[in-house]
Amino acid sequence: MDDSIFSTAVLPIALAVIMVSLGMSLTLVDFRRVVEQPRGVAIGLLNLLVLSPLLAFAIAEAFNLDPVFAVGLVLLGASPGGILANLMTHFGRGDTALSITMTAISSVAAVVTVPLFLKLATHHFGAGQLDMSVNMVGIVARVLLITVVPLALGMWLRVRRPEAVARIGPGLRRATAVLFAAAVIGVIIAESDRVTDNLQALVLATLTLNIAAMTMSFTIARLARLDNRQATAIAMELGIHNSTLAIAVGASIATVLTVPAAVYASIMFIPAGLFAWLMYRRNAAAEARLEPAPPPAPS
Repeated sequence: MDDSIFSTAVLPIALAVIMVSLGMSLTLVDFRRVVEQPRGVAIGLLNLLVLSPLLAFAIAEAFNLDPVFAVGLVLLGASPGGILANLMTHFGRGDTALSITMTAISSVAAVVTVPLFLKLATHHFGAGQLDMSVNMVGIVARVLLITVVPLALGMWLRVRRPEAVARIGPGLRRATAVLFAAAVIGVIIAESDRVTDNLQALVLATLTLNIAAMTMSFTIARLARLDNRQATAIAMELGIHNSTLAIAVGASIATVLTVPAAVYASIMFIPAGLFAWLMYRRNAAAEARLEPAPPPAPS
């Protein structure tokens, strides 16, 4: 497939479908949770919107990445969590409601955070060849159209057509998984030469970002006296980014910007899966201790 068609048509459509699917799993209660349970949401979003992109800056510096790849890594770090983070949180018996809330709010916040950190990274790493392409208004509009609008559409469909959503929801979620995989494979094929030449540095940098973000966010959540289930959700949000958003935004500027997100998407499930497995055991044991004892048998 022609690279320009892939970046300008297929990727945005894939992301829009994914965001509609996410919206179909949300209600206004998920947004009200910010007021009802402010501490967990605030700590999670602070980790996601500040810690993650700053970690990406630091790791890009530490691995001395090529400026364009460094900008791509920061773009990834600034991207919100995604549907797969909600799924992995569920597998780990974490607080799935908190995960969904953070994904929803961070997806809306991405309209500001993604263009902001993208611009900062472009200047910081001296990626002058990108500077003319990073138009703040254009990036804001693009993120709005491929995240917030389809997210709102999915929520509207859930309210207005609940039977249809229940019927097509499972099939749409499977389709989003296929579209996500196609986005990653498409980028790797399109930039195969650059990926091959820089594979070792990119794998190490993206793996470090994945593990460091999950470890630090989990630790911060526990130090803030959140329970293990909440800390699991927060760590998963930082471990499973919406790589498709990073790829779609990066492709609208320069295809090479998408490479870090594609490499990250290829490996993020290994550490995240191990973490989910470990937390499943801990969270299951904690839930068992909290369950009320059965009433005594009648004599």
